[in-house]
Amino acid sequence: MAERAALEELVKLQGERVRGLKQQKASAELIEEEVAKLLKLKAQLGPDESKQKFVLKTPKGTRDYSPRQMAVREKVFDVIIRCFKRHGAEVIDTPVFELKETLMGKYGEDSKLIYDLKDQGGELLSLRYDLTVPFARYLAMNKLTNIKRYHIAKDFDIAGNFDPMIPDAECLKIMCEILSSLQIGDFLVKVNDRRILDGMFAICGVSDSKFRTICSSVDKLDKVSWEEVKNEMVGEKGLAPEVADRIGDYVQQHGGVSLVEQLLQDPKLSQNKQALEGLGDLKLLFEYLTLFGIDDKISFDLSLARGLDYYTGVIYEAVLLQTPAQAGEEPLGVGSVAAGGRYDGLVGMFDPKGRKVPCVGLSIGVERIFSIVEQRLEALEEKIRTTETQVLVASAQKKLLEERLKLVSELWDAGIKAELLYKKNPKLLNQLQYCEEAGIPLVAIIGEQELKDGVIKLRSVTSREEVREVDVRREDLVEEIKRRTGQPLCIC
Repeated sequence: MAERAALEELVKLQGERVRGLKQQKASAELIEEEVAKLLKLKAQLGPDESKQKFVLKTPKGTRDYSPRQMAVREKVFDVIIRCFKRHGAEVIDTPVFELKETLMGKYGEDSKLIYDLKDQGGELLSLRYDLTVPFARYLAMNKLTNIKRYHIAKDFDIAGNFDPMIPDAECLKIMCEILSSLQIGDFLVKVNDRRILDGMFAICGVSDSKFRTICSSVDKLDKVSWEEVKNEMVGEKGLAPEVADRIGDYVQQHGGVSLVEQLLQDPKLSQNKQALEGLGDLKLLFEYLTLFGIDDKISFDLSLARGLDYYTGVIYEAVLLQTPAQAGEEPLGVGSVAAGGRYDGLVGMFDPKGRKVPCVGLSIGVERIFSIVEQRLEALEEKIRTTETQVLVASAQKKLLEERLKLVSELWDAGIKAELLYKKNPKLLNQLQYCEEAGIPLVAIIGEQELKDGVIKLRSVTSREEVREVDVRREDLVEEIKRRTGQPLCIC
């Protein structure tokens, strides 16, 4: 600070000298020489960081949520959590950051998207990239071998040794239940199996070292054409063109259980042990999906490759469908809104003895779903309530603040969601307007006559009933509000 102050003083003096020379009409050479000195001093001084303009914004990749947006989020979360609980899940939480070594090597090409944090007391940390790897670490640390859990209203997992495909089928059922309940449009769940992919790559002539990178290319088929994917595999990843063509014959196929049965008869694929195991499990999976009544929502898609390294078996991804432009065309996928799969080896990576805990799970793409729901509500110009207030305590005359405070306290103590305006003598019209703007269904009005009679006027603000206002005895007010708002009369 002292050095900067000294430099600032020199700049000031040099500036005064230059101005003085100009006033004295000194020679151009002398003025130019002194200006050069001034510029050199300014360069040494540099910008004053304390005076730089501060740009008020959220960090890149983040956003704030307004009350309206949060109301939408809470509704979506409520649908998801109710479904998870309906299927018997417990809730856990893990830190938002992990040891860097916990995360590295688990995400394939996505590892470059992990955010590292500064050294914290000798530990290299990174922000968690997903909730699956932290869950696997949690299982290994706590020596758990059996749990059904959900996490932050978006991830659901089943860990444990069970008979094949039963937990996997339930995960797909949950995915379909949630997307149907949210009413965000028609959707399709694509399924595949990493063992089928690996077997397919093997019989097509892909070397083991290229499996994952070729997998990453194939996974782009839902966004770009086969020709573009082939060019990437051949031009950028060094795959022989004939190998790419053999892959293309498989990955452009999709269908239902009939495709599974067809591939079980494929002369090459059926000779690969991994592929055969995967196809056998998929056939069983389709049987369970039929029993769950969701087989019409599922498509066996050989192009689904899910780039994360930890998947070992069944993989799946739900996409929203765009209505076809012409009759007879297939619906187009317009974006993934949920995904998941089986990862039987991940927990063993963290266990000191390498003990494996089979796991299968799903993740709901809540951010994309929020955007879709928001856009739909804006298009419908639908009003969204941002509070849950059931009743506003109002007064019809002046000097009734104490009575309003006593009544609102009684309602709060009884579990009623209530508000009052923070003015001593608010106008009744203003109080009623506040109710209408906030969507508050009821208003409890206190007046001098009501106090004498021991009653409260309860007015319905939003209903179209003929009798919108009734006198309710004060001791019956709580029960009447609960009856009108559908709230249970007691909390048991």
